Amino acid sequence: MKFSGGASLLGLWPHSLVAPPPIRRVRPSDPGWPSPKSWQRLNDSVDGNLFRVEFPIDACVSSADVKNPYYLGDTPGLTQTLGWVDAWTTRPSVYAVAARNAADIAAAVNFARENNLRVVVKGGGHSYQGTSNAPDSLLIWTRHMRDVTVQNGAVTVGSGAIWQQAYDVVTTKGGAYVQGGGCTTVGVAGLIQSGGFGSFSKHFGMAAAGLLEAEVVTADGQVRIANTSTNPDLFWALKGGGGGTFGAVSRLTLRVHDLPELAGGANFRVKAASDDAYRRLIRRFVALYRESLFNDQWGEQVHFSPDNTLGISMVHIGLTTEQSRRIWQPFLDWLRSSGAYTIESEPVIGSMPLRHWWDVDWRNEHHHDVFKSDRRPGSSPGNVWWNGDAGQVGWVVWGFESLWLPASLLDDDSQENLASALFAASRYGEVELHFNKGLAGAPADVIEAANDTAMHPAVCRAFALAIIADGQGPAYPGVLNHEPDVAGGRKGANAVHRAMNELRAVAPNGGAYVSESNFFESDFQQAYWGSNHARLAKVKQRYDPDGLFFVHNGVGSEQWSADGFTQR
Repeated sequence: MKFSGGASLLGLWPHSLVAPPPIRRVRPSDPGWPSPKSWQRLNDSVDGNLFRVEFPIDACVSSADVKNPYYLGDTPGLTQTLGWVDAWTTRPSVYAVAARNAADIAAAVNFARENNLRVVVKGGGHSYQGTSNAPDSLLIWTRHMRDVTVQNGAVTVGSGAIWQQAYDVVTTKGGAYVQGGGCTTVGVAGLIQSGGFGSFSKHFGMAAAGLLEAEVVTADGQVRIANTSTNPDLFWALKGGGGGTFGAVSRLTLRVHDLPELAGGANFRVKAASDDAYRRLIRRFVALYRESLFNDQWGEQVHFSPDNTLGISMVHIGLTTEQSRRIWQPFLDWLRSSGAYTIESEPVIGSMPLRHWWDVDWRNEHHHDVFKSDRRPGSSPGNVWWNGDAGQVGWVVWGFESLWLPASLLDDDSQENLASALFAASRYGEVELHFNKGLAGAPADVIEAANDTAMHPAVCRAFALAIIADGQGPAYPGVLNHEPDVAGGRKGANAVHRAMNELRAVAPNGGAYVSESNFFESDFQQAYWGSNHARLAKVKQRYDPDGLFFVHNGVGSEQWSADGFTQR
């Protein structure tokens, strides 16, 4: 039998069987870059809200502004994290649309798709991994979309709002509660899409689990409503599937809870006199946590440091000052009686009205030195951020890794192994345990709601998220006296990795939190979403088949070059 030649045979195949050429996004130097007239048409369609992006990095790094997250957030060409050694450096987009509503976002999305542009979305601009910026791109900037409205047991928030603005309306002024992020300057939309944890997540649940409805512009330029009955697959993906991946969110509606009367905390630092004493201290704290703190009333952090210091920075909800002190008193008595430990500052353990947790005026009146303020002329007095978050403003990351720690490590026969791993990890760098970012110990309804999100199922079995990180700030390449320490950064990244490996030895395959994880995360699909990744990939294919919305280590990103410009 004689067969026809390959060319003839190919001509008989259906057109759909011929693979299209890979997509390559255009840059300003490419012939396909939109003409000035095309940009003018986009500007007209968004009522003059298209502009060239400025990049004031030289002046910024050399001034106090670089340590002000409100300045960085209000400047479209900058991001709160300035880079990551050997990974990325913040770079401005060419043009930005200062979106005011979903129609403006849709116009920008349509223009990007029709002109084959790289598009990026920035609300809070808080991403450690640089997902809210990209050079040679069109920026959809939602910072001005920050309306916050409470009605009928819910709060509707524009995608440019940050959590301090939401808390001010819902809690300080409204006397209710919405579960958001611990850091006041994180964007509401970005946090929800990445899962989201705040100080009281062990009690109220993940922020994403409180999402009731989202308005989102998908890659086809359609403005869609996503909830449990309309586009339910998209709705599910937005609850922890990663920010900037499935579309550009324009508005979110979140569940509002009744506000408990009290909240408070326990803060102090303990220094051990020797390595052996430090081992005993860690072991004693692990037992204390399992016995008295492993519940939905306690959250936030403890720190294990190379200098044999244990830092307690925990919060509680629903306890009086007397109740919280009673929990800690046996531990404090043991410290004082042992002779091997120094309590470096008098423990601060108490309670306050939860309504005033984010109330700047009340905190000032009661001499609570917990906030730093935006000192720019004309800025709102409510523009504040926690003292403990100041170090991440304007910084360059050297290394950052996270790991979900399963509650089985708190079993009687596992506590010694956990304590030994924490000690071993602390030899390389500071280890943080964030108890509010693991939902084991939470009420059943909180676990059920979390299981209906796209988050890695490990979050429901974890008693804490371990975070180990290092960096410097402020720093930026080419700025005199503010150059990143590349050699130091590589050394720091290695130390972070070695420290986390000590914990991985007792929690193998634990998974990581997408918002707080390694830029170089191996097998990020499994690490971030576990068994949920396959479902997320189907949602991505349905709503964004050509990958218009690209972020580093996002769902579908493995189909693109590292910069998101060339399809593999």
